[in-house]
Amino acid sequence: MSPVRRLRPAAAALAVLALTVAVAGCSSTGGRRAEEARAKASAAAGGAVTTPRWKVAMVTHAGAGDAFWDTVRKGAEQAAAKDNITFLYSNDAQTQNQVQLVQAAIDQKVDGLLVTLAKGDAMADVLGKAKAAGIPVITVNSGQEYSARFGALTHIGQDEATAGQAAGTELSRRGRGNVLCVIHEQGNVGQEQRCSGARSTAGGAFQVMYVDGVNMPDARAAISAKLQADPAIDTVLTLSGPMAATGLQAIQDARRPVELDTFDLGTQVVAGLKAGTVGFAVDQQPYLQGYQGVDLLWLYRFNLNMLGGGRPVATGPQILTKENADALAEYVARGTR
Repeated sequence: MSPVRRLRPAAAALAVLALTVAVAGCSSTGGRRAEEARAKASAAAGGAVTTPRWKVAMVTHAGAGDAFWDTVRKGAEQAAAKDNITFLYSNDAQTQNQVQLVQAAIDQKVDGLLVTLAKGDAMADVLGKAKAAGIPVITVNSGQEYSARFGALTHIGQDEATAGQAAGTELSRRGRGNVLCVIHEQGNVGQEQRCSGARSTAGGAFQVMYVDGVNMPDARAAISAKLQADPAIDTVLTLSGPMAATGLQAIQDARRPVELDTFDLGTQVVAGLKAGTVGFAVDQQPYLQGYQGVDLLWLYRFNLNMLGGGRPVATGPQILTKENADALAEYVARGTR
């Protein structure tokens, strides 16, 4: 009797199984199956992907305490967790400081870079350094017109002129005849484009006013004084959620029946939509800007993919009114809208 025949049935089965596994492990098919099994085990353990632990930095022009940028960041962080990416976030409202933060990310040899271009020309040199270092760059939120020129793969956000035109069309539809558009960051190209776009389609009288968005009490007083000095104004158009809240306070101070419309969302904007104190909001979906930015860099590193076909990836504009308020409240409360 051969050695195998002398084995008990259970032992023989184990020997055959061991031989089968050994042969499968030596074959290409078996290797793929083993790799797939490892990937499934990794996913079950909580890892969404098995790509290398790449590092992505996002550097924005956000000022301190701006909830809009908290939403952008949350989207980026959730995409990073899914994509096995170490995510680094930094921000500064001063352009020169933002340049230094981008340089710091380059020095850290990040695998990808997301950057805003609110004052684009100042970022040209440092983004040139990122390109020379082989770091893929995607611009988000602001600076669409600079993005391709500075070597970015694409831009993610809304076209601000288009968003302004959408706001102006809605103002015209609502019969608003004399609009005060409040710019809270002088020199911000995107804010200028929003007001210009709205002026082009609003149809009625249109004024632009500059205030200091860092000093909300002064901005509130300036808007209120303007409303008291010019009784023809029937609408205030603000360009951010926090400035919308300040605009509402200024209207209350002026004691006049003026409509407040705005760009961007926030808890107070959604509450205003629900109560009727805010007429409409133009949403650019900031969560999506952060999420798509990180996800596209992952796709580019992993598979050399890029959306847009050479054109920006649009996240807005979307006109939201009282009809949307109840549905929006849940998502705004959790910080994703």
